[in-house]
Amino acid sequence: MPEQPLFDEKTRRSLEQLILQAAKVRAGAIKGERRSIKRGTSIEFADTRAYSPGDDLRRLDWNAYARLERPLTRLFEDEEDLAVHVLIDSSASMDYPRPETDGGSPAHHKFDFARRLMAGLGYISLTTNDRLTVTRLGGESAAPVQYGPVRGRGHGAGLLQFAAGLRAHGTTDLNAALKSYALRGQRPGLCLVISDLFSPTGLVDGLNALVGKGYEVAIVQVLAPEEVEPALAGDLRLIDSETGAAQEISMDAGLRDLYIRRVRAWRDGLRQDCAKRGVHYVEAITDAPWEKVILYDLRRLGVVR
Repeated sequence: MPEQPLFDEKTRRSLEQLILQAAKVRAGAIKGERRSIKRGTSIEFADTRAYSPGDDLRRLDWNAYARLERPLTRLFEDEEDLAVHVLIDSSASMDYPRPETDGGSPAHHKFDFARRLMAGLGYISLTTNDRLTVTRLGGESAAPVQYGPVRGRGHGAGLLQFAAGLRAHGTTDLNAALKSYALRGQRPGLCLVISDLFSPTGLVDGLNALVGKGYEVAIVQVLAPEEVEPALAGDLRLIDSETGAAQEISMDAGLRDLYIRRVRAWRDGLRQDCAKRGVHYVEAITDAPWEKVILYDLRRLGVVR
């Protein structure tokens, strides 16, 4: 993890002006569009929902608890209780480029980019008092798998600590990971998946599972510029960072052009698969600022406003 903060004060102030939103009402949210970033200021009661860890205990409906013997949280007119799920791929392919072995720029490192993006989205969610859950997919078994569910700015330091402790290692089967997440029985909401999407089994079944459970899904595909347009040439030995499998190739101009065309076709296919399922898709290349994904790309899609 780089020693510098995940984001500076200027970026933090920009994030505080934003709000995450889902186009459709999800289970646990009151009806209608979200009308305010400020929560709990209205005195007009709107609805109740099942209590979740992290809820303000002052919002418990004690009368309902006495009648029903189960805790319920009161919602007010200017609130919409959005559940935000941020999933980050922590497999070894995200640990790229590594200057000592790959020769790429450390400023283009995919996992550092992904962690900053994860933290930025999480910070927006905490600022607006949404119910945030952050989960790593794959990666090292010793690291914490999940942070949350939590609410409120007071959890910002814990979110950054969780992000700083993550490492990219091992393998991730995206289809299996997304299907497993969909089946855990958590409250559906806005699900933001950050990954390079390097998964032999693809991700269509996983997307179907999430959408079928009522999640609104946004995919951010993070790639290094060298993966989109490689500058390599000559006789090379390529090693799969997740499986260790090696492949000998001779890279010339013709093979490089073929590679670029196939990467473009693969990404076009991903975009089409997402569009068919109502899933938002964003391409993020790590030579651009990570905050552009939030401040422009996701904003353009209506996921952020």
